[in-house]
Amino acid sequence: MPETALKIRVYGDSILRSRAALVKSVDAGSRQVLSSMAVTMYEGNGVGLAAPQIGISQQLIVVDIGSGLYKLVNPRIIKRQGTQVTQEGCLSVPGICINVKRAMKVWLKALDENGKFVDIQAEGLLACVFQHEIDHLKGKMIVDYAKLFDKVKMKKKLAALESKAKENAACQPLKKQCRLKI
Repeated sequence: MPETALKIRVYGDSILRSRAALVKSVDAGSRQVLSSMAVTMYEGNGVGLAAPQIGISQQLIVVDIGSGLYKLVNPRIIKRQGTQVTQEGCLSVPGICINVKRAMKVWLKALDENGKFVDIQAEGLLACVFQHEIDHLKGKMIVDYAKLFDKVKMKKKLAALESKAKENAACQPLKKQCRLKI
């Protein structure tokens, strides 16, 4: 059965602010969700997606910056090194870009889609995307990194997104292109 894109939850949806539950066992259901997440990410022209963004409170992420697809379960960062600042967008916060300071290099531990333990070392853009998606699993979003002045400037956009979330409307694709849509 071909995978279909799922609806992306937008800023204001309470699931985006909740800590996602650990996945107790990787099974066919988990693999199905990960595959649907990948389709959704690609159709949204993103480079990463976390399960809460599609309304599932589980620790599942997909990432692809163009060098291959990662499907990860219960990912956690065990070490960080260096710093970088990248302008980030988010599929759940369309039309908003924020400069975010993150680690330049990260080391992760996770399970793959078959339940096998994996260790991943990532740097640059890939490290940024992993950190962004893992933030989603903790209920953290890019707007949390915005400076006070920027929060004031985007207040109307965020209020409009909250209104959309309350109406349970479908997420619109980004019109403004950020350097990075995660």
